[in-house]
Amino acid sequence: MSDTNLRFVIGADHRGTQAAELVRDTLNEMGHDARILGGCDDQPCDYPEKAYMVGHEITSGNADRGVLICGTGIGMCIAANKIKGLRAALVHDELTAQLSRSHNDANVLCLSADLLGSRLIEKIIKVWTTTPFEGGRHERRINKIKAIENGEDPSKCPANAG
Repeated sequence: MSDTNLRFVIGADHRGTQAAELVRDTLNEMGHDARILGGCDDQPCDYPEKAYMVGHEITSGNADRGVLICGTGIGMCIAANKIKGLRAALVHDELTAQLSRSHNDANVLCLSADLLGSRLIEKIIKVWTTTPFEGGRHERRINKIKAIENGEDPSKCPANAG
């Protein structure tokens, strides 16, 4: 899939609301279609619900990728990775953003609203959205992740698959 004109959905708990707006604006400025799902309206809200909403949009084909933001990003990442078909990565810098795409084909980016500044978030978004998946040996590993999702032993995947 080309990394141009992607459809993004963004979910954030109450601690990630401002960062979500920055992410949306950055993605839209880059020419993508980005929208925030179900804001918190300045009230505490629970990150698993936001992770589920974003995951559902991706797995149903309504979005290509997602961004999840909470205080640390940890809770969002855990919740998102419970959804079959999601590969959520907690990213803290440009290098982990690049590797999460090139090696892991992450389709969900998890960010910390409390630990990352606005400028770093913008840099992460730009790297994450423009880095393609390398495939090759990494495809084999993605297939093993899919085997785990299906309750299968990843060591039983064909060595040359992917």
